[in-house]
Amino acid sequence: MGFINDAKSQAARSEAHKARERGQTVLVYKFIEANMNSKSTAPMTGVADQIRAVEQQGWRLDHMAAAEGKAMTGERVAVICLFRAV
Repeated sequence: MGFINDAKSQAARSEAHKARERGQTVLVYKFIEANMNSKSTAPMTGVADQIRAVEQQGWRLDHMAAAEGKAMTGERVAVICLFRAV
């Protein structure tokens, strides 16, 4: 895992932990990953690592949606995930 993906996973883990401590039963989280080539299929390892980090805090991925966009900084994929407390 690269430095940026590691930092994003750590942030997701921290937010998931805080939500559990507050007694939340639903967590909605937005993950963003650079999309180097939107015309091919490929693993989204950064997003997978971040989802795993949230699930390690006692959450289960329930639903997800994705959107692709282009900004001045390049193509990005946003994955919106709804987690439920286990």
